[in-house]
Amino acid sequence: MHAVSPSVLVKWLRAAGEPSRLRLLSACADGALSVSDLSRALRQSEPRVSRHLKILSEAGLIERLRQGQWVHYRLSASAEAASFVHGLLAQLDRRDPLLLRDRLEARAGALAHAPGTDSRLGRALAELLGSAGLGADEGPVLLVGVDHPEILEVVAGTARPLTALAQSRRAAQSARAHAERRGFSCRILQGRDPEGLGGEDFERAGTGFDLVLLDHPSAGCGPLPRLLAQARAALSANGRLWLFEGYDALENAGARVVEHPLARLRRLLAEAGLECERISPVEADGAHVLAALAHASAARPERRVQHGGNER
Repeated sequence: MHAVSPSVLVKWLRAAGEPSRLRLLSACADGALSVSDLSRALRQSEPRVSRHLKILSEAGLIERLRQGQWVHYRLSASAEAASFVHGLLAQLDRRDPLLLRDRLEARAGALAHAPGTDSRLGRALAELLGSAGLGADEGPVLLVGVDHPEILEVVAGTARPLTALAQSRRAAQSARAHAERRGFSCRILQGRDPEGLGGEDFERAGTGFDLVLLDHPSAGCGPLPRLLAQARAALSANGRLWLFEGYDALENAGARVVEHPLARLRRLLAEAGLECERISPVEADGAHVLAALAHASAARPERRVQHGGNER
């Protein structure tokens, strides 16, 4: 425990004891952010946010960090100040809708100029998730496929328990490096089958996920019908699923020859025991993607899925 003088404690309390500055501390707890990131998150002008940041900085609760052409703000590295801020934030319900929105929008803004991140499609998918109220639920999340680090990061920003299944060693290493660089924690598992993610990998990940996201599963993860059935088995009773899949992949996803990609996607979801809520087309970087949101059906499908020789 780090003890400080009464005068220092009063200074910290005065700096943190204001709604906007408390929100800024909560947002900065997830990593370094720029004024523009924080302004977007709080939906306040940059001059106003800058004044709040100056007060927090002068009190020693946050510090400035120059990264290239940007100035970022993060929680103070001082052990005493960090202990105070973390203790303060521990009293907050960080699942509060306003705080969740702050963190999601701040992360979405940070992705726009994050080092090594240049996928407009990934940013578009991450923004779609954020606008859909990704942080409204409280349960664990399973991300299948890590082609887009933007998705990994926006989910991690909700502070929900996150497990990611990477389809290759290279993908797992890249995801872990991105998580370390951006300062968030998640459980990243490498698939063991070079032909795609299988039942053994899903068993390692576990079950009872309130949210499952399939990020371009046909791109190295395995046959889509099989993956949908495995994802359905991993969902909780009231779980929901997001699927991001390209038009071209969907044209070869089933046995039927003449079928529109939207109709085929709805059929594949239904066959896996999932009810489609909506499908949204997303286009960026020359790619055409269908983003589908579905929830677990009341009744499971009759077809049983094999996991390493055992049926569920």
